[in-house]
Amino acid sequence: MTEIRLATRRSALAMAQAQQVADQIQALTGVRVSLVGITSAGDTNPGDLATIGGAGVFVAAVRDAVVRGEADLAVHSMKDLPTEPLHDLELLAVPQRAPAADVLVAADNAQLVKLAAGALVGTGSPRRRAQLLRNRPDLDVVAIRGNVDSRLAMVARGELAAIVIAHAGLDRLGLTHHISEVLDSKRFLPAPGQGALALEGPSAGGSPYRDAIASINHPDSWAAVTAERSALASLEAGCSAPVAAYADCVDDQLILTVAVFDLEGREEISTTISGASADAELLGHNAAGELLARGANRLLGERVP
Repeated sequence: MTEIRLATRRSALAMAQAQQVADQIQALTGVRVSLVGITSAGDTNPGDLATIGGAGVFVAAVRDAVVRGEADLAVHSMKDLPTEPLHDLELLAVPQRAPAADVLVAADNAQLVKLAAGALVGTGSPRRRAQLLRNRPDLDVVAIRGNVDSRLAMVARGELAAIVIAHAGLDRLGLTHHISEVLDSKRFLPAPGQGALALEGPSAGGSPYRDAIASINHPDSWAAVTAERSALASLEAGCSAPVAAYADCVDDQLILTVAVFDLEGREEISTTISGASADAELLGHNAAGELLARGANRLLGERVP
C-alpha cells in the first residue's frame, strides 16, 4: 500500500481533526495519508437533526465511502457516531480525547451567570438547551445550526448574546481565544463521546498497517467513551432526547455520570457510579438501568428501536 485514504466530512473542523489523525498514522507507518472529503446529508440539509435522521446523518456517507472501497479508513467525531455498529466496519482506535467540556462564547466576554435576563443564547443541542435553562431559566434559548465560523459570527454581529459550543472544536481550529467561559464538565455535562474521535476500518480483511493504526488508541479515552456510549445505547435515546454523560478515568477506575433532562430543563434524573475501566461497557449499562428504574423513560421522548 503506497497511500492510505482517510475519509472525513468536508467541514473545516472535520478536515482539521482528520488531518491530525492522518499525521499520526503517517508518522507511525511512513506511508502517505490523504484525506477524502465527503459531503454528508447533515451538511446539506439545514433541517432539524431529529427530523432528517439524527446525528448519524453526519457519518453515513463517510462510512459508505469505506464500505465501497473509495477510502481505507474513516474518522468521525465520536458524538456523531451511532451506538449501533455497522456490520462492515469496526472501531479501530480512539485517539487521546480533547477537552470534553462545552464552552460559552458571549458578547463582551460575559460568563453564563452574568448574561442579562432574556438574553438570546443559541444552540442546536437539546442537551445544551436543557442544561442552560436548568442553570438560567430566564434565558431565551434559540435553536441554531451551522459550522463553527457561522455560529461565532452570530455573536460577533450581535444576533445572539452567546452560544454554547464544544471546547474541542474551537481547540482543533485554533479559536479558543473566543471562549468566554469553560463550563465545568461535571456540572454542565457534555454529550456522550464529546471531544473524542473515532477511527473506523473494514471489519473483514484488514490493513497491513492495522497494528500501527491501533497503536493510536488511547486506552483511557477508549474506556471513557465506551462507558458513555454504553449508557446512551442502553437508554435507547433518540437524538432529540437531552442525554448527557461524562466519564473520568483515574488509575484504571472510571467515574461515570449520566443524566437525562426534560427539554425545558425543569427536571433532571442523574446518577454517578464508578468501577474498573475494564468494565466500561457494563458500567454504562448499569448507569442507564438505574436511570430507567427511576423513571427516565418519561423524559426520553422518542426511543430508538
